[in-house]
Amino acid sequence: MARFGMVIDTVRCVGCMDCVVACKTENQVPEGFNRDWIAYDVKGTFPTLHMESRSERCNHCDNPPCVSCCPTSASHVHDVGGVVLVDYDKCIGCKGCVASCPYGARFIHPDGYADKCTFCIHRVEQGLQPACVAVCPTHCMHFGDLDDPNSDVSRLLASRNHHTLLPEAGTKPRIFYLT
Repeated sequence: MARFGMVIDTVRCVGCMDCVVACKTENQVPEGFNRDWIAYDVKGTFPTLHMESRSERCNHCDNPPCVSCCPTSASHVHDVGGVVLVDYDKCIGCKGCVASCPYGARFIHPDGYADKCTFCIHRVEQGLQPACVAVCPTHCMHFGDLDDPNSDVSRLLASRNHHTLLPEAGTKPRIFYLT
């Protein structure tokens, strides 16, 4: 069984937000909400500064606190690729998953249910890339099976320095940032 993940090259990301627009369009995300966003991280002291631009979203964790805290099992791990999803019909909008996510990757949709990135599983199941990956003009985003040593994501992780967000949270995120 596949274990889907994403690798984002922070050297190539220019923060253009094409991924954000593609996601909003593909998934009909309501105005004022986002399933993904661009973050900027500046480190160092002038004049020696380093800025990282990166696309952020749900990390589809191997140890997702949003799943274990959900009282209705609406938040769950999907059979395909281990993607973390929300069953909108089961969600009661209690916001437990929103509070438990250390990445701030969930929001309550105006229709009353928790919403988030799905890795565009509806596209992936058709053999397509997630919308954000498909439109990236700098080709900094890569999606695939982390357990397949021949996949693009596995080869990139084996060949480049990388990090995850908040590793100390113990969630084992599946979004990796190349440096």
